[in-house]
Amino acid sequence: MSDQKLKLDEGGFPLSRRSLLKALVSIPVVGVFLASFLDKKAADDLKRRALLRELGVTERGPAVIENAISRPPGKRLRVGIIGFGGEGEALVRHAGFAHPEWLEDARKRRREDPRDKELETYLAQPDLNIAITAVCDVFDVRAERGIAASRVDVRPGGASANPPARRFRRYTDMLESGEVDGVIIATPDHWHTRMTGDAAAAGIHVYCEKCMTRTEEEAQAMAAAVRSSGIVFQLGHQNRQSESHLKARDIIEAGILGPITLVEATTNRNSPWGAWVWDIHEKGSPQTIDWEHFQENAGHQVPFSLERFFRWRCWFDYGTGLSGDLLSHEFDAVNMIAGFGIPKSVVSSGGIYYFKDGRDVPDVFQAVYEYPEREVTFMYSATLANGNNRGLIFMGHDGTMRVSGALTVAADNESTRYEKMIKDGVIDLSRPMFTYQPGFRGIDAVTSATAEYFASRGLLYTYRGGRRVSAYHLHLAEWLDVIRNGGQTSCNIDRGFEEAITCHMATRSLLEGRRVAWDPVRQRIV
Repeated sequence: MSDQKLKLDEGGFPLSRRSLLKALVSIPVVGVFLASFLDKKAADDLKRRALLRELGVTERGPAVIENAISRPPGKRLRVGIIGFGGEGEALVRHAGFAHPEWLEDARKRRREDPRDKELETYLAQPDLNIAITAVCDVFDVRAERGIAASRVDVRPGGASANPPARRFRRYTDMLESGEVDGVIIATPDHWHTRMTGDAAAAGIHVYCEKCMTRTEEEAQAMAAAVRSSGIVFQLGHQNRQSESHLKARDIIEAGILGPITLVEATTNRNSPWGAWVWDIHEKGSPQTIDWEHFQENAGHQVPFSLERFFRWRCWFDYGTGLSGDLLSHEFDAVNMIAGFGIPKSVVSSGGIYYFKDGRDVPDVFQAVYEYPEREVTFMYSATLANGNNRGLIFMGHDGTMRVSGALTVAADNESTRYEKMIKDGVIDLSRPMFTYQPGFRGIDAVTSATAEYFASRGLLYTYRGGRRVSAYHLHLAEWLDVIRNGGQTSCNIDRGFEEAITCHMATRSLLEGRRVAWDPVRQRIV
């Protein structure tokens, strides 16, 4: 029987799903396998319903999270970018101003691989109704790239081009110009506090990249400046917009895992780029880089160094290495999902075991945080010389949840809550109880190998209203929405302070070779 005959009934009309199944069942051999499949599916459906009822999970609810910001952008806002390196350029692009070279490269990738959706996703994102009016960077080449991006004529939603941004060689001149309502700070960490404090004093809103600060003292100063100013502050943890993280929080709140006693997070990498051995621009020189200004707030003043300028994360003078770059992401994810806050104490260790290139930050790092009042331990580990992805894992008495771009929840074989369901065969311990895949229909209580594969992959993009969208874009959009309409950002100064202190505790423990604690009364690391 041909495919065409299978698809049409005798009158030439398309077969219904039920009619098609009947037709397939009638075919020798195919019918035997299909009948077996349908029987298994019916049994699995019964198990699914029983399990989801027990968990209190809606069976057919939509997987897609509705748009967090349903209001259209209000008045036009003027935004300045301070620091147009890799992260600064990415933020400006996700705000709707892609550099012309990026657009051309995205078109090329699309031609070579039709499955590449990056350009399509960029052009489909909503116009945020902002103008990039000012650019500040101590490297001339990057400043020029920022200006080129500000006036690009290919914009999301068909938005029109804007006049070119004005370049400022000092961020203070930008703040005093009257030409910005808000600034995106994407500089190395050692500049965050001073720039944020000056912006707050001028009444200018701030989106600041992580780690929030380089030191504990800077975190105290930044928090005080922002809280006393009334500006809208957003720390750049875009994973707070991740659909899987939002669903993970629901699972924790529902108590599906039972009492959680251990959380593990890792961020392994195995490449020079992943270890911050970033490209040194061919035009970098003392003539194109204002080195003296760059290192004004650094831990130590040193002679001009291209390596330190372009690979700054390798030195404690400008950041905190694995703590501020990668632990900060993992802690903020845990804090968003489970609300841990600042830990009671931490012990950390590590060393420079692989990259013998003059850096002073570790390339292997571990930190063990204790939350005795919550009866839980949070363990973080990282190596920059192995790419084994172990992910973020929440371990409860009744179940284990793995979180990445998607998530899985598996019952524990010694669970008290699920003991009877395991014994009755409702829960199959060889597979997760359910998975959650962003953009798909809902929670699936009987997963397949394919579902498990997708659940193990992390995503830069998430979904809103069923549409693929950049998490960076959503995080910026949230900041702009609060500026226009009031409210609170998801990674405000309080959440940022918790992130900064938690990271600095690990750094202090490493550098001083001892267990350190947080004194909540004195608000100090001791």
